[in-house]
Parts: sequence; C-alpha cells; structure tokens
Amino acid sequence: MTVSKSFRSSEPRRALMLGAGLMAAMAPAYGGDGDVLDTLQLHGFLSQALVVTDDNDFFGPSSEGGGSLKFTEIGANVSLRPHEDVLIAAQVLSRRAGGDASDASPELDYGLIDYQIQSNQQRNFGVQLGRFKNPFGFYNQTRDVAFTRPSVLLPQSIYFDRTRSLALSADGVLTYFEERLSNGTLRFQAGVGQVQAGDDLRRTLRLDRFAGDLEPETSAIGQLRYEHDGGRIVAALGTAEVGAHFDSRQPGLTDGDFYFRPWILSLQYNAGLWSLTGEYALRESGLENFNDPRLNFDTIGESWYLQYTRRFLDDWQWLIRYDSLVSNRDDPDGKEFEASVSGAIPAHTQFAKDITLGLQWTPHPRVLVSGEYHHVDGTGWLPIQDNPDPADTERYWNMLLFQLSLRF
Repeated sequence: MTVSKSFRSSEPRRALMLGAGLMAAMAPAYGGDGDVLDTLQLHGFLSQALVVTDDNDFFGPSSEGGGSLKFTEIGANVSLRPHEDVLIAAQVLSRRAGGDASDASPELDYGLIDYQIQSNQQRNFGVQLGRFKNPFGFYNQTRDVAFTRPSVLLPQSIYFDRTRSLALSADGVLTYFEERLSNGTLRFQAGVGQVQAGDDLRRTLRLDRFAGDLEPETSAIGQLRYEHDGGRIVAALGTAEVGAHFDSRQPGLTDGDFYFRPWILSLQYNAGLWSLTGEYALRESGLENFNDPRLNFDTIGESWYLQYTRRFLDDWQWLIRYDSLVSNRDDPDGKEFEASVSGAIPAHTQFAKDITLGLQWTPHPRVLVSGEYHHVDGTGWLPIQDNPDPADTERYWNMLLFQLSLRF
C-alpha cells in the first residue's frame, strides 16, 4: 500500500473516515499551501451477499430457509498528503460474517503515516508507522474490497476467514523498497508489530473453553515480490513469525503460548484476456507451555490453489479454481486426529478440497455483481462460530454465493 510521489500505485489509495478528523485538524496548519487539500481523497465501498448451503453453515444459517444474508462489508477511507514525502491514510471497516449485529461494529482496518525517504524514477523507499495491512500473498492487503478479489470468497486454504484477524493487519512499523529494473520491478516489504489475535483465533484453537486472554506478542512479516514485463509474470515469497500469549485465569491451568510460522509462494501469469494464478503455503503452528499436555501441539499444514480467470465481453469474467487445505501434512486424511480424540471430532475437519466456479459482471465501474458455486470435500475452513459442534457437520457439501458490490 505504498504510493510514490512520481508514480501512483495501480491500486486506489485507501484510508479511513476515522482518520478524517485528524486530517481535518492538520489542514489549517498547512492552510497557506493551496495544494494540500487538493490531495485529500475519500472513498468507500459496500458489499452484500447471499450465502446458500445444502449442509453445514457458512456466515450465518446458510443451510436453513432461503440462505443467509449475514455477509456484509462496509468500508470508508480517507488519505491526505500534507507534504510531498508524507501520506496519512486510514480506513474504517464494518464487516459482518455470520454472528449477530454487534459483530459489525466499525473497526480500524488500517491507519498509518507513510514517509517516503526516497522516491525517483529508479527506486522508491519508505516506512509506514501505525496499523498496516500485512503483505501476505497476492490479495491480503486488499482482501476486504470486493473489486480487488477475483471471486466472492478468496481461496480459503490461504486466506482464512475463520482466523482472519491473525493475518489481517499489525500495529507497528513497516518498511518498503521498490527498485525498477530494465525488464521489471522488484518490491520488498518487512514489518514488525503486534497482530490482531481476535476471538476467531481463540475459537479455532479451542481456548474459548477456558477463562483467560489471548494477547498478541511482537511478530514479524516480510515479502519479496517481482513483477516482470509490466506485470505479465508476478512472483512473490513471504514469511512470518507470529506469536501470542494466553494469560490463563482458569484454575489449574498454566499460561501457554501460540506460534504461527508460514511460508507462502505466489505465482501469476497475466495474458491479454486471461490469468493463471497459484499459491502454495506451508504453515507451522502450535500451542506450547501449557501444563495440560492435551492442549499442546505442533503441526505443519499445507495449502495450495490453482486458479484460472477469463475476461470476455469487456465487462464479464469467469473463474475456475481448485483449492486444497490440509491441517497436518503428516495426517492428510485426518484419521490419526480422529483416533486421538476417540472419534469426538470427525476426520473431515482436518482438510478441505474445494472446486469453485465463479462469474463476475461489472455493468458500471462502480458496480460489481458476482456469483459462484463451491463443491467442498471436508470442513477444514468452516467458521467455528457457525458450526460449534464439529460432529454435526457433513463431509461433502455445496455452497452458492451471490454478491452485489458498490464503490465510490
């Protein structure tokens, strides 16, 4: 989410209404400069989806009646450049994905000060301070803006919605470097800060059964990205070291620690009318230091997807994707896990294989209509809040999603 003084990013600069007050307060200090307020930009977006499943629930009671309308995204952003080397940007996001109305309370998605130390025709180098979006894969930094997604849902094996807070953003400092080469552009981002260890992570780790708080610790993330021939070929490699501490208030249970260490390789080829995208991730994660050995674990999960998109008739695009998630690569079918819990949790909760067909129509630059079909084997990425008892889930299930998105 960097913006060069000389070369504007191809993605819109996004920021928050929450930051508008700060920027308005700053404006008088630069009142003598008539160009400052000319840099003020306000944008927003709204998406509403209908989710229908035959079995299991996704983002609300989708398997009941006519489906669920509990998937709504509303965002507003603002940016201002008080100096040619400084950008202030922020975005507020209200997102409901199942749950009740209180889950849609507006939150700070990102809010930062971007200082460009160097920016010219050869390179761009700077630092961001505040809450920044994590450079994870191809889509994480813009994942909540429907117009930047190839489908209603991003590949769930890489971009988890059931633990989205962990990957979404961090509070700290992010440095970025961009070097323009003869045939391409090399970009590097690295950040240090505290991630957002929300209730979704506690539920997934099943620590919500115990009294206590899951507090994020200082974590690090980095990504190296190369774009060749104007973006015809794009490759990226990213990694992170993420941690959180569980401060137990449960009698008889000591404190414990959570760790997450992913590696993700991203590749994309863009032709005139079609794109082929693939991403592969290894994810080491676990809990340690609890005095109850049943809570401690260490696993390496494996995720990947392959996606083909085709553009036609100027404003239409269709998609086909295969998406695979394995929670433990040493137990890909989950049988050993099921045996370890005496059958209380089915094996199919440890993997998910998803075939997706999607269609998008953009009748106006500010309007996007999307629909897609998922056939899924496994429930490895089902939201736990929608399916609290894994024993009640079905291994094979189907899902339809329809979404209307607007932006200004």
